Amino acid sequence: MSRTIVIGGGLGGLAAACTLAARGHAVTLLERNEWLGGKAAVLEEGGFRFDMGPTILTMPRVLERIFAEAGRNLHDEIDLRRLDPQWRCFYEDGAVLDLKDDPAEAAKAIGELSPEDRAGFERFMDVARRLSDVSDKFFFWKSVEDLKDTMNLKANMNLGTLSDVMALRMHRTVAGQIKKDVKDKRVAQMLEHFIQYVGSSPLASPAVLCGIAQMQQGEGVWYPMGGTRAVPLALERLAGELGVDIRTGCGVSRIETENGRTCAVVTEAGERIPAERVVSNMDSVRTYRELIGGDVWKSFAKTRKREPACSGVVLYLGLDRAYEHLAHHNFVFSRDPEEEFAAIYDRGEPAQDPTAYLAAPARTEPGVAPEGGEALYVLVHTPYIRDGQDWAKMLPAYRRTILDKLGRCAGMEDIEERIVVERSLTPQDIHDRYNVLQGAIYGLASHGKVLGAFKPGNRSRQVPGLYLAGGSAHPGPGMPMALMSGWIAADTLDQDAGGAAVADRRTDVAAE
Repeated sequence: MSRTIVIGGGLGGLAAACTLAARGHAVTLLERNEWLGGKAAVLEEGGFRFDMGPTILTMPRVLERIFAEAGRNLHDEIDLRRLDPQWRCFYEDGAVLDLKDDPAEAAKAIGELSPEDRAGFERFMDVARRLSDVSDKFFFWKSVEDLKDTMNLKANMNLGTLSDVMALRMHRTVAGQIKKDVKDKRVAQMLEHFIQYVGSSPLASPAVLCGIAQMQQGEGVWYPMGGTRAVPLALERLAGELGVDIRTGCGVSRIETENGRTCAVVTEAGERIPAERVVSNMDSVRTYRELIGGDVWKSFAKTRKREPACSGVVLYLGLDRAYEHLAHHNFVFSRDPEEEFAAIYDRGEPAQDPTAYLAAPARTEPGVAPEGGEALYVLVHTPYIRDGQDWAKMLPAYRRTILDKLGRCAGMEDIEERIVVERSLTPQDIHDRYNVLQGAIYGLASHGKVLGAFKPGNRSRQVPGLYLAGGSAHPGPGMPMALMSGWIAADTLDQDAGGAAVADRRTDVAAE
């Protein structure tokens, strides 16, 4: 087979490289940074170890499929532990709610907080399961850019397909669907935060994304021993064993085309590498704008307005004493989610009373911190970078806002006294470090009742031979979706390249 270039060694790029190599393609992977894994990086200091980016792994079946391409069993490669509770939620009024791993136990705990919402939660989860099923049927595992890629209504119009279309609830947002079933604002706020996996507002995102709740509640929250960093390390090992030519410290300046089709990649050092096919794990907008440009970029930009998802401030706090009342994953919720979302998504300002996500992995892996200590990861969502925002100047005051929130609502009043190691990541740091769009953590926003779920397709409509992977391509952000995007890009490329010899294996895997 001809050489394929993968630009970017994030999770999507690694997944694509492994899948293509397993199917017999000669693959060269180019990564600008000195490490692979993109945001799934690691920080080690003073005996503490922090996952720098994603900390929650759901849908392990995506990884299972990628390893199965090479005849490997994921669970021989990574030690995954299922977590219970999935989340612990802290509220301004002092209430604490655990989202239990068992849906029946989760409903029971919700009923203890708000008796009338036990049944409402169960109704919501019925809807989430239906939406997840429809997503698996029409949306996942193939290149999708808009509605016409999901289903052929003329060829398949029957009562079953009509039922699937109606299940999408295109007239509702995530928040609207939740409020239909759940009345207690605290329970609704917890459920609305499933949409934070894609960095968007539940007030503006399509109800079909409620299916994310089933992907977590139905399939569990998992922790890879060694942290989420264990995932790209395992993929990197697999890629090496499959013969992928991995080049770190090798940025790309442009993708060359001939007669409109990809023909080569030029590195920042000036090396020209011929390639009939290219998978870009770089941000999709920046791929078209900066690596190709010209009329192709103009054509892509006209297809629809693409807004970055939110960014965030991350504090990595090494504590000399652990907070035993924390679970592995925790949310410390804002007092007014609508005001919080209006600040972040409408006004483009940091929320004055934000929701903080806390990961305390020492609950599952004590070795992340010195004995008795805590390697605490604190994430607060912020707007993507706006003109005039200087996060070097903004961070000290916003750090104080975050720590005050933890002290007031999560029983962490003395957190300053416990900090022995502290590092941070701002939206500007994220923009510079990961080459993303305006510091966005989650690629492109998922706003709009009909089109919000759609991202640029994995097979480029503008440039034959170009394929897209990563959180700003279909099916979107988050660890499982970024990994799935890489598999889809590779599978689509392989089909286009005439990979008929593996067609039966693809069918078998898809049926699992």
